[in-house]
Amino acid sequence: MPREQGEVQVRAGTEADLPALTDLYNHYIRETCITFDLEPFTPDQRRPWLLAYPQDGPHRLLVAREVTDRTKNPHNGPESDPQDGATEGPGAAGEGAPGTAGGGAPGTAGEGALLGYATSSSFRHKAAYAPSVEVTAYCAPHAVGRGIGTLLYTALFEALADEDVHRAYAGITQPNKASTRLHTRFGFRHIGTYTEVGRKFGRYWDVAWYQKDLG
Repeated sequence: MPREQGEVQVRAGTEADLPALTDLYNHYIRETCITFDLEPFTPDQRRPWLLAYPQDGPHRLLVAREVTDRTKNPHNGPESDPQDGATEGPGAAGEGAPGTAGGGAPGTAGEGALLGYATSSSFRHKAAYAPSVEVTAYCAPHAVGRGIGTLLYTALFEALADEDVHRAYAGITQPNKASTRLHTRFGFRHIGTYTEVGRKFGRYWDVAWYQKDLG
C-alpha cells in the first residue's frame, strides 16, 4: 500500500522515517498536553517503538509525506484540494500549534517533509484484548488544515478491514475539538472520560475515550 492523493503519499513507516517521526512527536511532548510523555526522545530511544509496527497485521504505522518529485512515480494522481478545512489534531489530543516540527530527511526518493502519521497499537497486553486496538494520529503543525488526519485514518481503517480487529479506541486529552471532530467523522462514539488522569505542565488533564466498532 502506498496510496497517493494530490501531492501527499501515505505508506507504511520505515526506519528512514525515524528522525522526522521523532522530531514530530517531540514537538507534541514539549508544547502540548496531547501526549503524557514528559521528556523528548532521541531517535535511538524511539527505535523500539517504530520496530513494533510490522507492515501487515493489526498493528500498523502509516506516514504521510509530501511528494516532491512527481517524475519518480508516474502514478501520482491529479492535484486536488484538501479533503476538508478542519484542523486535525492527534488522536490522543490537542490541536497543533504553529511550528516547524515534522520535517527532516525524506524517507524515500521523491518524498519531502513528513506531514503526519497514524498508528494502531495494542490496546492492552493481555491476550484476550487482541481483537482491540488503540489508534492515534499526529499532524505536523505546518500541515494542519490539509486533511492529513483524514487521509491517514482512511488508509489505516482500510488496512484494518482485512484484519481480526473488532474494536478501535482513541483517548483524547481534553479539550480538543479538532480531534473529536476527526474521530466522530470516522464513526467513533464517546464512551466515557477519565477525569484528571494525567498531570503535565503543572495541572491535571481529563482524557475522553472514544470507540469505533469494526466488526
